[in-house]
Amino acid sequence: MLFCSLATMAQGTHMAVMVDEGIETIESPNENVFLTFRIRDGKPYYSIAYKQRAVVKTSGMGLQLAKDKHASKGLAETDLLDGFKIANVQKSTFDETWKPVWGETRTIRNHYNELAVTLKQEPTNRTMIIRFRVYDDGVGFRYEFPQQKELNYFIVKEEKTQFAMAGDHTAWWLPGDYDTQEQETQESKLSEIRSKFRQAVNWSNSSVAIFSETGVQTSLQMKSKDGLYINIHEAALVDYPAMHLNLDDKTMVFESWLTPDAVGNKAYVQTPFNTPWRTVIVSDDARDMLSSNLILNLNEPCKLEDTSWIHPTKYVGVWWEMIVGKSSWNYTDDYPSVKLGQTDYAKAKPNGRHAANTENVKKYIDFAAKHGFDQVLVEGWNIGWEDWANMWKRDVFDFTTPYPDFDIKTLNEYAHAKGVKLMMHHETSSSIPNYERHMEKAFQLMNQYGYDAVKSGYVGDIIPRGDFHNSQNTVEHYLYAVKEAAKHKIMVNAHEAVRPTGLCRTYPNLIGNESARGTEYEAFGGSRPDHTVVLPFTRLQGGPMDYTPGIFETQLSTWSENPSWVRSTLVGQLALYLTMYSPLQMAADLPEHYERYMDAFQFIKDVACDWDDSKYLEAEPGDYITVARKAKDTDNWFVGGKCDENGHLTTLKLDFLDKDKKYECTIYADAKDAHYEKNPKAYTITKKTVKKGETLKIKQAAGGGFAISLFAK
Repeated sequence: MLFCSLATMAQGTHMAVMVDEGIETIESPNENVFLTFRIRDGKPYYSIAYKQRAVVKTSGMGLQLAKDKHASKGLAETDLLDGFKIANVQKSTFDETWKPVWGETRTIRNHYNELAVTLKQEPTNRTMIIRFRVYDDGVGFRYEFPQQKELNYFIVKEEKTQFAMAGDHTAWWLPGDYDTQEQETQESKLSEIRSKFRQAVNWSNSSVAIFSETGVQTSLQMKSKDGLYINIHEAALVDYPAMHLNLDDKTMVFESWLTPDAVGNKAYVQTPFNTPWRTVIVSDDARDMLSSNLILNLNEPCKLEDTSWIHPTKYVGVWWEMIVGKSSWNYTDDYPSVKLGQTDYAKAKPNGRHAANTENVKKYIDFAAKHGFDQVLVEGWNIGWEDWANMWKRDVFDFTTPYPDFDIKTLNEYAHAKGVKLMMHHETSSSIPNYERHMEKAFQLMNQYGYDAVKSGYVGDIIPRGDFHNSQNTVEHYLYAVKEAAKHKIMVNAHEAVRPTGLCRTYPNLIGNESARGTEYEAFGGSRPDHTVVLPFTRLQGGPMDYTPGIFETQLSTWSENPSWVRSTLVGQLALYLTMYSPLQMAADLPEHYERYMDAFQFIKDVACDWDDSKYLEAEPGDYITVARKAKDTDNWFVGGKCDENGHLTTLKLDFLDKDKKYECTIYADAKDAHYEKNPKAYTITKKTVKKGETLKIKQAAGGGFAISLFAK
């Protein structure tokens, strides 16, 4: 059947006819999400509606290819944009329930209707499949290229996937940047992105100057005037560059913008090949955005046969004192005379500020053992920190040689004797070839001493020089590191890596990432109070974040020379252990600071980091989030609420509790006069017995929150 769209031209001219040469539709299992695919004048288009309201208007699809000197007869230079006819259509339904190794819930339902459209391009005789999966909360789609003589190798110049918005939505966005996500989220209308772009960017240390003043990163969260919440991101980013979005702010149409490599190309493809999924999550309830599993479901099932060694982890660490500037990572200040492999550190003059020394690390081990923490992170333990950052230096660290004052054997024996493990730290300084050369020996060292988790870092410009953190080559390196670590039964927590896209389902030893503006920036000038009630709608859509919460001494000048301060109340920091989901949670402050507030610290000791169930009770991007979680294999619940600088009154209905049980309830709340700036450490602790059906009213201070533990009696 042909569907025609007619548009009358100016008087005296012919009538322009847009011809739909093929059209297919499919809806979600609950019929709320409706997808339309069409071929119009040989070009593929799609659109998405939710409850009969436009989410993505008719939007173009396809790939623009680069000239390839290796291609025969120039065929690979023909774009995959037009000349298509529908060769085959397949529709199917899929419904399964799977168990994550760790997660917000014990089980996850993966239920969708699928439309797979096989396209034939004339006259090249190439085949391209566009596969759509339509869920109750959105759509995922990708391009698939079967192995074929006519399209074996090709280079992607641009991906032309469009997302045509139905209005000038409010958006929470980060400036498009090939190298970092460590910026503060901006809130504006889509039409205001251009005017706000320059003030949002650190031009002295950013690649956005070669991008666009209307370019943004994913995950992009939006809200329409009529109350639709829309999120655009990607899933299963493998062997392909990360996607940004470039906005035409006159038409409100986003187009995919892939991260280039050092010579400007976007992706090098050999068939058979599938691109990552492009994802659109939609709902008229903000809570559905936070509870969505669409991105996880679009990833492949776990590929590790044995996952018994993977475990959620709470840890402390030698880190915050260096971030604030009180201590140092480097052992000596003999800069720049130190050179890896050519320096006798035994003869170097210690600077007296090196934090990763044996006695100081023992103090953290003692604290972890006393309070039930699993591991102790130690940064700055290995040689090379004197001359490492922002030098574009190839040979930086060897990841195996400790400084003279760090006795790795003694410390591991000391930790293991107390039931604690050390967490390894591998800062690569973004020298990928150097890390890959040393990776096997580094992991062998971890196995030798019983380390089972590594925090890796990618600070600085990428080597190979001219490449980016989010390019195809670098994306593949991050996954390579995870796969190699799995061979040694090592969990990976990667910082400064590409933003997650749900690969933790396939490789659950990828237990955490940073890939956003974390707590460390509170020591670098701070982040706005609304920052942590935006991140769950944006960065956390693709996977958990190692945010490193738990800062109690929020005024850093009281114990260091750092003038910064944390934009949160003390109780607001407790709430982050619930609202910023992660199976890897750090108590990031110094042990001596926690010793002053042991009654509040009790919540960090008690709170779980692996869950049987999670229920988002109230949510609004940038304003507030309240979530209740049931600890794995227990009847105990924990509740956390976090808000922005305006404060928030929460009416908490305990309907999620189990029937016929009573709970010992401890409420950690902001005091009446608490304020993130004026009085951040004012809090109250209330204990009572509660049961299902009761209601609690809790007032959150400006920049504050609350935390509740509910232990079944």
